[in-house]
Amino acid sequence: MAADQAAWHTFLEARKVERLASDAPRPLRALAEEFAFRALALMFPQFAHPSRLGASGVDEEAAHLQALLRAAITPLVADADGVVHTLLSRLPQVHAALVLDAEAIVRGDPAAESLEEVIIAYPGFLATAVHRVAHELYLLDVPLFPRVLSEWAHRETGIDIHPGATIGAGFAIDHGTGVVIGETSDIGNGVRIYQGVTLGALAVSKKLANKKRHPTIGNGVVIYANATILGGNTVVGEGSVIGGNVWLTASVPPRSVVQFSSRVEQRGGDDGIEFHI
Repeated sequence: MAADQAAWHTFLEARKVERLASDAPRPLRALAEEFAFRALALMFPQFAHPSRLGASGVDEEAAHLQALLRAAITPLVADADGVVHTLLSRLPQVHAALVLDAEAIVRGDPAAESLEEVIIAYPGFLATAVHRVAHELYLLDVPLFPRVLSEWAHRETGIDIHPGATIGAGFAIDHGTGVVIGETSDIGNGVRIYQGVTLGALAVSKKLANKKRHPTIGNGVVIYANATILGGNTVVGEGSVIGGNVWLTASVPPRSVVQFSSRVEQRGGDDGIEFHI
């Protein structure tokens, strides 16, 4: 019993030392969750708290967003004020990109009845919205916090997008559960993907940490459910369709249709190939 009490005391003392030595604020996950909600509420009134729906609520959201970000990143970066200023200056561009994303979802999903529905209810939109904010912080070399934001969205939606992934305008994720998009993925404009899609690396090795490990997806590509596309040298040409359950580790030319992992066809003109799930 005495030995158990001594071990417990030693454990608690070690935790105290650990907290004093840590550079990261302990409530970082809670800060990330609140920051994500506040960023969404500032850009889209659909996420705003009922008490902050009026015009005065916009200034309140903006002030609170700045305070949250500053509190989260001050222990992590040398120039927290500079990061806060730069992120806020980029939010108009983020908002414009997200409007295009929501419009792309409405156009591509027969079940989507309105832009309002997509913004409020679609997990693909939520995951993309949080990613676009996290990606800006990633580009500003903020450590840890962008990943915590992305993992919050992952928990909420089942969609795992690394904050380093580059995603073009008009991006649509339909259903979304099980989607994985790796750090060095490069996705063009007007791309649509379905549930269970993986954009991953061919090999998992720390030696590849600073290498292009994930695929490049051209403009206007559609990737259907449970397709897996791997490798930093893999390029899916623009206008291509990747069928469901395809396992792809080699590039395909523009306007290709990949129906099976071993079968690649060149598309003709506007042949009307289209599916809705």
